[in-house]
Amino acid sequence: MRLALQCVTCYLWIMTTLQEIEESVTFLPEPDLGKFRSWFEKFDANTWDKQFEQDAKTGKLDHLADEALRDLADGRCSAL
Repeated sequence: MRLALQCVTCYLWIMTTLQEIEESVTFLPEPDLGKFRSWFEKFDANTWDKQFEQDAKTGKLDHLADEALRDLADGRCSAL
């Protein structure tokens, strides 16, 4: 099973299309599918976090903070 996972992992690195990845994932046995799902969830969260941090550093989110501060100043916020 470990060898099969290594082969799938190696194959995933050389895939060039989303369709190839989707088809390969459908052939993973249940334990490996769970491992893949867990890995992808972490990968996706880390990617989102990096993008959020980059957007914050470059000012892309400033308009949202400004809007929230205006809402607070205008009394359009309530205590949680």
